[in-house]
Amino acid sequence: MFDESDDNQRDDAADEKSANPAERAREKFDEFRMHAELAAVFEGKRKFEAELRTKLDPDVARDIQRTVARLEKSRAADTPLLADPAAVADAARLLNLPTTSDALSTNDYHIHRRPGEVMIARWLAGEQVETFYQRYQAHFDAALNQYRLEERQSLGWRQDPQTLKYLDALDAIEVKMADRYLRDPIRQHKLFILSTQSADEIDILYLSDYLMSVEPAELVGSASAPSDTPSEQERAWFYKLFALRGVPDGEERMMFFMFLQKSDDSGW
Repeated sequence: MFDESDDNQRDDAADEKSANPAERAREKFDEFRMHAELAAVFEGKRKFEAELRTKLDPDVARDIQRTVARLEKSRAADTPLLADPAAVADAARLLNLPTTSDALSTNDYHIHRRPGEVMIARWLAGEQVETFYQRYQAHFDAALNQYRLEERQSLGWRQDPQTLKYLDALDAIEVKMADRYLRDPIRQHKLFILSTQSADEIDILYLSDYLMSVEPAELVGSASAPSDTPSEQERAWFYKLFALRGVPDGEERMMFFMFLQKSDDSGW
């Protein structure tokens, strides 16, 4: 999903944005972080034998959807922290759903479809959480290191101060994804955290074929899947991810709730 550009386009971009090299580096960090999270959430079937379970009970799906929307609105100030006692109780209940329902399992993708819409819930617990953080970091590091190399190769010959500052700012980025996800505070203080990520348009073929290694119809259903020679519009879906974390009943848990909707339909 990363936009590819030739050396001339890179040089033009460097000229246009050279006034703020630190900001340019931060923009790339945010891009790579979002893509690393996406990959770590959706690679379970390809990497860890997760299954696509397409019979998520509609009432359960709607309950999760309503609850995460309520939790999103109840977060403390401009933080991802869930501090209100009612929100904490709702978060713990959602994280514990696989322990209270025989129909729900951790690691797998539980899917409920409606025409033009898909809701996906995935739970992780214990060692699965540890693996997620390792993969999240690995995806981020791989993307950042590759970009550093490409930028050095294409711009390193330029000795102007702003370009050198930009390259140095890229080299200085060293971020632990677990810190971004507030993992230590969650475990130490038994906090409940909800973060979100959204995109007006995400390529459904990138999500299904590349990240999950499944046919699009397996993910979104045959009625909503793009054609054999899809247009850009057919491939474009609205996407929102809710990432809920906490330590209910002494075990570290995560729940990812993903909402997908064809972009030519109205948003959620």
